[in-house]
Amino acid sequence: MRLVFLGSGAFGVPTLRRLLAEHDVALVVTQPDRPAGRGGTLRPTPIAAVAAEAGARTLRPDRINTPEIIEQVRGVDADAWVVIAYGQKLGPSLLDGVFAVNLHASLLPRWRGAAPIHHAVMSGDTETGNSVITLAQEMDAGDVLATTTRPIEPTQTTGELHDLLAEDGPDAVLGVLAAHAQACVERRVQDRARVTLASKLSRADAVIDFERTGEQCRAHINGLSPWPGCAVEIAGTTVKLLRAGPADGTGEPGELIDAEQGVVACGEGAVRLLEVQPSGKKPMAFADFARGRSPESGALVTAKKDA
Repeated sequence: MRLVFLGSGAFGVPTLRRLLAEHDVALVVTQPDRPAGRGGTLRPTPIAAVAAEAGARTLRPDRINTPEIIEQVRGVDADAWVVIAYGQKLGPSLLDGVFAVNLHASLLPRWRGAAPIHHAVMSGDTETGNSVITLAQEMDAGDVLATTTRPIEPTQTTGELHDLLAEDGPDAVLGVLAAHAQACVERRVQDRARVTLASKLSRADAVIDFERTGEQCRAHINGLSPWPGCAVEIAGTTVKLLRAGPADGTGEPGELIDAEQGVVACGEGAVRLLEVQPSGKKPMAFADFARGRSPESGALVTAKKDA
């Protein structure tokens, strides 16, 4: 099958690799190279890097909906387009008459929007997955063509779940393409009454509030790991919280009620800090941090708003 692939983020890499291996990817469209790191060196997107390895023809337009770019992309005369985390909205002039599918990292209609994996973990969902959908002008509102499902474990972070869902994507997308080739694609219209929105996150969302329940604190920490991350101060040291688990205990919200195990009291119940990253250091188990810093039970763990 002759394909156009549009994507930028790492989430689409496993699917692009499979498509390159099993189909004719005639064109890859991705975002322009961006400055990265302290030196501001221009860096290609993860998708551009994979395309370069494969020698695939690549476009990096600043704006995809200009007449010139529309002409180039539509001129490929592909059988289908696959869109994964591209980063620009595709206009109706670009999509008119095209069979285009999008891989979205949630079980739609739950968690439409920019940060579906973060929100699924932060909200304490016990299951998530991928949806392969048609493209629509309303964000993530297309018909659902296929899904994958995966449980969310109590100590799983957004970063880990992102990578697992990315690896689940290729089979779902290739299955839809195969059905399209046989003219037997099945569609399910999304239930608008069940829509939830996954808004874009920023560092302002990363403040942990120990007045909330232990389960809410656990989900918040894991959902914001590795980015933007929750920062706190423990025993005079600023640390980023990378992983948390359930715990029992009572105390003043924010009180370190078990310094060896990293158990912190919450407004209701407690949360266990499992993995942290002290400022300027590598990630480590909380037990290793405790041995080096010797925090005392009864000390307060305080949120940092500007870390």
